[in-house]
Amino acid sequence: MSEASLPRTEPSAALPRTKSRRRTSSLRRIFAIARKESLHVQRDPQALYLALGMPIMLLLLFGYGVSFDMDELPVVLVDEDATPESRALSDAVFASGELRIAGTARSADAAHQIFADRDANAVLVLPRGLSESIARGEPVEVQLLVDGVEANSAAQLQGKAEAAVRAASLSLGATPAMAMSPPTETRLSTWFNPEERSQLFLVPGLAAYILAIVAVLLTALTVSREWDRSSIQQLFVTPVRTWEIVMGKLLPYFTLGVIAELIVFVTGAWVFDVPMRGDPIVLGLASLLFLLGMLGQGMLISIVAKNQMVATQMATMVSMLPSMLLSGFMFPIENMPLPLQVISNVVPARYFIHTLRGVLLRGNGFAEVWFDLLMLGGFAFVMFTIATRRFKRELA
Repeated sequence: MSEASLPRTEPSAALPRTKSRRRTSSLRRIFAIARKESLHVQRDPQALYLALGMPIMLLLLFGYGVSFDMDELPVVLVDEDATPESRALSDAVFASGELRIAGTARSADAAHQIFADRDANAVLVLPRGLSESIARGEPVEVQLLVDGVEANSAAQLQGKAEAAVRAASLSLGATPAMAMSPPTETRLSTWFNPEERSQLFLVPGLAAYILAIVAVLLTALTVSREWDRSSIQQLFVTPVRTWEIVMGKLLPYFTLGVIAELIVFVTGAWVFDVPMRGDPIVLGLASLLFLLGMLGQGMLISIVAKNQMVATQMATMVSMLPSMLLSGFMFPIENMPLPLQVISNVVPARYFIHTLRGVLLRGNGFAEVWFDLLMLGGFAFVMFTIATRRFKRELA
């Protein structure tokens, strides 16, 4: 056979065809692992509840149960003047409904026992001679005793009581000087949350916390479950690359995480009227990056722990608690000690919550949250890289 009769092959055409076949084979192996993991999820109703039922329960529980809004604060009234003017003043103070009369006392000396019995959070004392001071045009001074054990309640009660007393004094004909008004007038304008509803502050943080729980706890049990069931040997002898095993095992939980995200956002908008003022594409991108980072962290925990109980404890310590305490969800990061502020820089929930509050409430776009997206993407990349390298296919 002559050289001219030999078949010719084009290397430039064969190479892309080979790469395409390799990609197709990889996808097939990944989806095969994902299908196997999906069957495990379907046979485990607890996993489905954790992924789909718990987000709704936690959102409703925290949304309704945890609130910084305080109405009808109980106050004990001590009317030492006992005149029509003092009674009119007390009626005007409690007319708004923000303060509620929890009882009366004869003197301010009973305040200690009132606070000890938790009958009220404050004692309002109208002193003797109050009506005479009003008649002579002298400044009207009342005494407010506040229980400072609960600092947040005390601060809100003090502000509401001072405003109520000042408004009540003016309604009785007292001059601004008599009502202890400051020399300058301040006009307050609250943006983004004019009603000062705590749900608008809490729900974005809840979304990050709930997604961290769902993603980390579910994936923390994937490989550790194989060790507990002694089926890890079958996984090792499977002709699948390590990164394909990791991707295949995470794919079902990624789908559950996306569904959980949608449940949280739809429930927050429907039940708590959380607005969408920013770019929804930025919100979706941040949510996916955060979800991938949490899934990678859970997979790393599962690979390192090799035991479901240990994996659950590690997931609680390194993801759930930081997501609540070091992310700005409940407490401002600026008020934390400097070491905790430094540690919070590696907590991905910090950047996700900042993005959520910016996009949902302030109307931010990519230009304002690009750094948060960069940190979320970097965290996800690091978690997947470490998890793939730590997943060694050996029984030791």
